[in-house]
Amino acid sequence: MTKPRITVAYGDGIGPEIMTAVLKIMEAAGAEFEKDVIEIGEKAYLAGHTSGIAPKDWETIAKNKVLFKAPITTPQGGGYKSLNVSIRKTLGLFANVRPVKALHPYIPTHHPTIDTVIVRENEEDLYAGIEHRQTPEVYQCLKLITEPGSEKIIRYAFEFAKSAGRKKVTCMIKDNIMKLTDGVFHKIFDEVAKEYPEIEADHYIIDIGMARFANNPEIFDVVVLPNLYGDILSDVAAEIMGSVGLAGSSNIGSECAMFEAIHGSAPDIAGQNVANPSGLIKGALLMLGHIGQPKVAEKIENAWLKTIEDGIHTSDIYSPEKSKKKVGTDEFTKAVIERLGQKPESFKEVTYPEESKPIQIKVEKKPLPKKTLDGIDVFICEENRNPDDLGNKLRELSEGSPLELVIITNRGVKVFPDGNPLTFCTDHWRCRFQPRQGSTITAKDLIDLQGKITDGSLEVIKTENLYRFDGELGYSLGQGQ
Repeated sequence: MTKPRITVAYGDGIGPEIMTAVLKIMEAAGAEFEKDVIEIGEKAYLAGHTSGIAPKDWETIAKNKVLFKAPITTPQGGGYKSLNVSIRKTLGLFANVRPVKALHPYIPTHHPTIDTVIVRENEEDLYAGIEHRQTPEVYQCLKLITEPGSEKIIRYAFEFAKSAGRKKVTCMIKDNIMKLTDGVFHKIFDEVAKEYPEIEADHYIIDIGMARFANNPEIFDVVVLPNLYGDILSDVAAEIMGSVGLAGSSNIGSECAMFEAIHGSAPDIAGQNVANPSGLIKGALLMLGHIGQPKVAEKIENAWLKTIEDGIHTSDIYSPEKSKKKVGTDEFTKAVIERLGQKPESFKEVTYPEESKPIQIKVEKKPLPKKTLDGIDVFICEENRNPDDLGNKLRELSEGSPLELVIITNRGVKVFPDGNPLTFCTDHWRCRFQPRQGSTITAKDLIDLQGKITDGSLEVIKTENLYRFDGELGYSLGQGQ
């Protein structure tokens, strides 16, 4: 049987030390794979590759389909892009999976029974990184949520729960405010949940959900979230567990996967033989399951747990009360290798299935809804802070158009007509035009309207067409509309 081939990146800072340690443990445990080593991170950035990776190394990752990555350093300044974000989006790694399990009583935590998996959407949301400074005072970041992207991550969460014997999947969103973007995520969650009647499904608004998680994480099993919320919650969960340095993650796509520790490169302790390789060990366990070697992962995890319960601890988790020996990276690695084949006694022994296969997610293309034009939002930069002046001028400029001004909002709040004089206004105005009574409109009418506004010496900075989809509003109402 051909050994799987993986791509290995030693990274920066403590990366080379902990990667060397984890590869030694995997080799001693009988893991079978070939590896291609690539250079990513700081050296690649400074060599002129602004994404932190050279073109030839992209080819290696794409060929092998599996990337095992140590932490990297992004140089300060210079417009360097996040390598992690680049890899996730370029390779379509839509699911970020972070298991969180307490190591009580050896690692201090107020929640000794926490055993949760965070499944975070990895490609969309505010992490699209589409930002603009639209006026002297106003900056914009676009939040992009797609139906297929939401369905992929939600289906993955349920399939993961099913394969891992988990009992519940929880969705966290903020659709009481973001009714379209977070609303569609919630809607699809409810639809997909019906296909898994054996798994309990519930949801929380993100603020109370995260508060509940921080106070009582034991009530959660698998949690699925859009990108930003998932990023925040997964670090909160790791810290509640006892240490961000003990957590690993997988990044899963339809074709490729990446496995890593979630902590940074810690250059301040690099080369000192003090780094804890546990986070990368946890990433390796996920990788071994992905490449079909779950029993090797089982052997390593039980040996690692036995090392922890034997009190062999690196300085970051050492305590005089619970630890027996403070060790460096090399000694900790040796201790794990010596315990391969042993079982933990105070921790529950870990058992992996005989076989494992990557979860495959297929999203069916849905019939397209009927899309009808319903108006336009014209965003205007105007220093005059009197909304009545702006509204009256726009109504005058739009005379003769099949579109009429129905509302002006400032930062989402209605200010014309009949605005509240106490509302604070900045220089950024959303002006909504919709068809006059009995009129139908075309795309040309929208362009003509913008020409009238520009000819009136007003600065149009952005427009958004308003649509209905199968008769349902495809845009939000202004607060007070």
